[in-house]
Amino acid sequence: MKALKTWLVAAAALLAGVTGASAQAPAPMASLATARTLYASAEYGGALDILNGLSSETPAGPERQAIELYRALCFVAVGNNTEAVRVIDAMILQDPLYRPAADDVPPRLRSAFTDARKRLLPSIVQQRYITSKAAFDKKDYSAAAKGFSQMLAALNDPDIESVSSQPPLSDLKMLASGFNDLASKAVAPPPAPAPAAPAEPVVEKAPRVYSLSDSDVVPPVTVRQAVPPYPGRVLLGGTLLMDVVIDTDGSVESATMAGPPNPAYDRLVLQAAKTWQYRPATLHGKPVMFRKRIQLSLVPTAAR
Repeated sequence: MKALKTWLVAAAALLAGVTGASAQAPAPMASLATARTLYASAEYGGALDILNGLSSETPAGPERQAIELYRALCFVAVGNNTEAVRVIDAMILQDPLYRPAADDVPPRLRSAFTDARKRLLPSIVQQRYITSKAAFDKKDYSAAAKGFSQMLAALNDPDIESVSSQPPLSDLKMLASGFNDLASKAVAPPPAPAPAAPAEPVVEKAPRVYSLSDSDVVPPVTVRQAVPPYPGRVLLGGTLLMDVVIDTDGSVESATMAGPPNPAYDRLVLQAAKTWQYRPATLHGKPVMFRKRIQLSLVPTAAR
C-alpha cells in the first residue's frame, strides 16, 4: 500500500511537469510591431515567420511596403541576399517610384534599391507606355493621362537619368509628354456645380396692431396719461382726436394727431404722449400692440 502511494505521488509530480512544459507562454501576436521588435532583438528567424504570414494577408499599400521592407532587412541579416533582391524587385515592380527613407535602411540596402531601379525602370517605363497608349487609343483619356504621368515621373528618376536622356527612352519621354498633354485636355471636366438659388430676402413681418374692433383683445389700461394744458386762451371749443400705438411693454410706440389740426397744441400733446404709460392690451393672456383713439376736449376760456 505504501509503495502504491509513493508511485501515485511520483506520477502526479511527473504529470505536473508535463503540464507545465505544455503551458508555455503563447507565441507573440503576428503584427508588424512584433516583427520589428524581434528584428531589433536580432531574432531574424522569428521576425521572418511573422512577416511572411503578414505579407500573404496584407493588400498592396503603405503597410504592405513596410512589411516587405522588413522582410528584405531580415533576409539581408541572415545572409540570404538572393531572397532579399527578389523582395526588393517585387516592391519596385509594385511601385516603381518607391524609395525607402534613408533612416529606415542601412547603406547596403539603399544600394540594393538603387540597383533594382536601374535594372527594372527602363522595362517598366516601356511597358507603361504600351498600356497608356492603348488606353489613349480607346479614348480612355483619364487612364491614359494617369499612365503617362506615372511614366514621365519614372523617367525623371535620378537613378536612370543617364539612360533616360538617350534613345530609346528619350524618344519615349517625348512621345509620352505629347500624349499626356492631349489626354489631359481631353479628359472631360467635371460638371460645373449648379448655381445656388438666390436666397430669398428675409422679410420680417411687422407685428399686428390690434384695436377695439378686435373683440377677443383686452384693451390697455391707463397708468399715466397726463394731458398738457392749452397754451393761452381757448377761444373756440371743440374736440381733438389723436391715435397712440401702445407697445407690448405699455409704452407709447407712436402717436399721431387725427384732427382737426391745431398747430399750437398738437406739438405739446405729441411730446407729452411719449411719457404716457399703460398696462398693455392682451390676447389670450399675451401682451399685444394696440391702437387707441383718444379724444381731447377744448373748453373755451371765460373772458376776464
